[in-house]
Amino acid sequence: MVTVRPFNGLRPAPEFAEKIASPPYDVLDSDEARATVIENPLSFLRVVKPEVDLDPSVDLYDSKVYEQGAFNLRKLMERGEMIQDRKPLFYFYRQVMGDHSQVGLVANVSAEDYNNDLIKKHEFTRKVKEEDRIRHIETQNAQCGPVFLTYPDVPQFDALQKMVCSQTDPEYDFESPDGIRHTLWLVTEDDEIKAIKTIFKTVPSLYVADGHHRSAAGTIVAERRRDSNGNHTGHEEYNYFLAVIFPKSQMKIMAYNRVVADLNGLSEDDFLLEIRQKFNITESAVPTPDTRLKYSMYLSGKWYGLEPIDGSFPASDPVKSLDASILQENLLNPLLGIDDPRTSERIKFVGGIRGTGELERLVDSGKHKVAFSLFPTSIDQLIEVAESGNVMPPKSTWFEPKLRSGMVVHLL
Repeated sequence: MVTVRPFNGLRPAPEFAEKIASPPYDVLDSDEARATVIENPLSFLRVVKPEVDLDPSVDLYDSKVYEQGAFNLRKLMERGEMIQDRKPLFYFYRQVMGDHSQVGLVANVSAEDYNNDLIKKHEFTRKVKEEDRIRHIETQNAQCGPVFLTYPDVPQFDALQKMVCSQTDPEYDFESPDGIRHTLWLVTEDDEIKAIKTIFKTVPSLYVADGHHRSAAGTIVAERRRDSNGNHTGHEEYNYFLAVIFPKSQMKIMAYNRVVADLNGLSEDDFLLEIRQKFNITESAVPTPDTRLKYSMYLSGKWYGLEPIDGSFPASDPVKSLDASILQENLLNPLLGIDDPRTSERIKFVGGIRGTGELERLVDSGKHKVAFSLFPTSIDQLIEVAESGNVMPPKSTWFEPKLRSGMVVHLL
């Protein structure tokens, strides 16, 4: 059973929350982040993407970058723009995007649970990205970007969350520039805090939805500090990392689409002919597939529909039966030569939030030759893969809305 823990959160003073809360570090490039902080100097991007305050010639992994982030975090605290709660609390964080609403529990989760596979993963991590997150945590002595976790719904907890949020005034309630509404409630009553901890002791597992590098980094920092602390007790702040935990019924996964720069030496006619070995092709298809095992392909200004031929993939395998796996194994690799989508420079991944118009734009620009629009992976597929101990193909899920950074920070 999993452990969730209240903590003394560092968070914006209410009058600064809207300005400080920022997109996560990995959804903007450095130039976009620089433009944002020029317009809004309080943006938490100055903590999670601190290169914005340095000359663009400075390498992203230079120690100056990490030190600048720590300096910027200290300044927010010294000026009183961010304050730390006096007692350990839980927090409820609601996001509303259009007609979709989700409410998560902001909490500390256990690095030990991560190591014991009670917090389950579905992606490989890369050492260079792990080390980047580790250096951010260690230099700032804080976890500033939460891990996005999910779990099977627990009706008792849902009822408690609704009661707390209906009977308590929110601490923050604002709309970010992208049109998403963010609301935060503080869980301050001791009996409610105890009830949350008790309920989660019945939850057998949590699942990483987004933030594999952050969760791995938080766990590695915990191990390093444990090993260097001769008086380690297991109760230190470093034994836990920051998370926002949502019931799976509230998860919104969008497609993660693909565009490829060329046809690997094939003519368009030969390419279409080769596709027919593993897929049925329909002409004049809609840009967005309406179900699993359907793809829309954009080539030379035209949308085609693709459906894998029966028997062309192992339907009972939780990984190889994923739409992204079938496309990779039956088309992208054998026909287009994308043998490793993690490293190939000929493929680009486009989050579904950008729409299929972005796929058309990339192909019509001439910089890419073909695009593929996929049906979103389901949360049940994600959990099935995680439970099997396997990993998904890269870029299989795009979660929306994204968690804002700086809403609540965990100080170590």
